[in-house]
Formats: sequence, C-alpha cells, structure tokens
Amino acid sequence: MKRYLPNFCVGVLAAALIACGRNTPDTAETPSLLPERPAPAATVSEPVPIPKTGEGNFENLVADYESKDRGIWQKPELVISLLGDLTDKTVADIGAGTGYFTFRIVPRAEKVIGIDIDERFIRFLDSVKVRLPVRYRDRFESRLARPDDPCLAPDEADAVIIVNTYGYIRQRVKYLQTLLKGIAPGGTLLIIDFKKNNLPIGPSDEFKVSLVQAEKELEEAGFTVEKIDKEALDYQYIILASKPLKPQHDGSR
Repeated sequence: MKRYLPNFCVGVLAAALIACGRNTPDTAETPSLLPERPAPAATVSEPVPIPKTGEGNFENLVADYESKDRGIWQKPELVISLLGDLTDKTVADIGAGTGYFTFRIVPRAEKVIGIDIDERFIRFLDSVKVRLPVRYRDRFESRLARPDDPCLAPDEADAVIIVNTYGYIRQRVKYLQTLLKGIAPGGTLLIIDFKKNNLPIGPSDEFKVSLVQAEKELEEAGFTVEKIDKEALDYQYIILASKPLKPQHDGSR
C-alpha cells in the first residue's frame, strides 16, 4: 500500500484499509539488490494524483507508486535511516503496495514482512520476490492483512513502517492498539504521511490526518512519540514512536 497514495493498496485501501493471512538524492536503487519491477502499462514521468475510491486501475496504481519522480520527494534512504541498524531485526511494512520500501529494506534486515489488504499487491510482491538475489528471498514474506488488523503475531516485529497509508485506516486508535501487540517491547513505529496543505501530489484532505491528530492517536493507543519532523520531507511529516518496554498503566491502584 504505498501510495501517493503511495505503502496500503490505495484503491482497496481507501475502501477499507488494512486482511490476515520503504544515498541521499534517493533516486538511486542498488541494481544488485533491487530487481527490475514488472513494467506498468504506462510510464509516469510526473506524479499522478491519487485515484479516489473506485477510480483508476491496478496498472495506474503501480505506475503511481513506482514513479521515478517519487525518489526525489520521498527520500527513501533518509526514511529508512530513521529505523537505525536493522541487522537481526524483523521489519513490517504496512501498506506495502509495490514494495517501494519493502525491497529497499530487505538487504538490511533479517526479515521483512510486506503487509497489504489488496490481494493484487500481494501477488505483485511475490512476483518481485522470485527475482530477488537468492540470498535475500528467504528474508521476505508477503502477508495479506485485514482492514482492522495487520495480522502480526505478538511481539513479531522490531520495527514497523506505515507510509502514505495512515489516513486510510479506519478506527485508527483501535488499529494502533492491535498493532502495538505485534511490536516487540522497545520496538519502533515510523509513520510518514501527507501534510494537510494544498500539495501538488498526494490524496485529498479527506484522506489526510493532521500531525497533531496522529500524535494524539498514537499516545492514546499506548505508543510513546519519540520524534516529530515536519521539515525533512517536502510534502510529508514524520513521526517516530516506540512501544514502551513495560506495559503502561493509568496510575490507578
């Protein structure tokens, strides 16, 4: 699901997000690590507005997510660096879509789970997996999730990323509470989503959540907000949160 709408399947994602079962200019992919993706029906040279629910087709979504211009404003290397050292870590990419971040993380982590609610993107991810270098194939797993559940086992992920997907999640606090259970104590949650401005790319404000609201929801769900950055990315804000090492209590005895 990465979307400008850019990582949950946007078409299906807008309908219901999330069923069980992303070197500095950031435009460069490492050819030895990132296989050539299945070619979309058309090449997109400029950002394409995110289709609303029911609009567009799968080929257009793929072209949208994989636009070469995305590397300029998405800055994937900067984003991934926020997760720190991923050696021996399991990373879950919620709303993985075409794997824009998923397959960039695979060489750096012990395991990467590409999660989406759209079966078309799960098949797409699997089609890319078979063309990964052999040494990386076992590190990747696709997983079909539900709109209300990312389908992670308890404490399964050390780090989770949700990029350009948060605004499509319904009942976000409840979803985050479920997600919290799937993150190991001390684990990281990285949310990146579009600012509520009149931007040249990205969804309408209907599918945007303000930074203040997102921070509030994270804290309500039990996460600790560690860092907020509104400047590093041109069109998006960054929230880095963590799961407390010990369960939080309301102070009552």
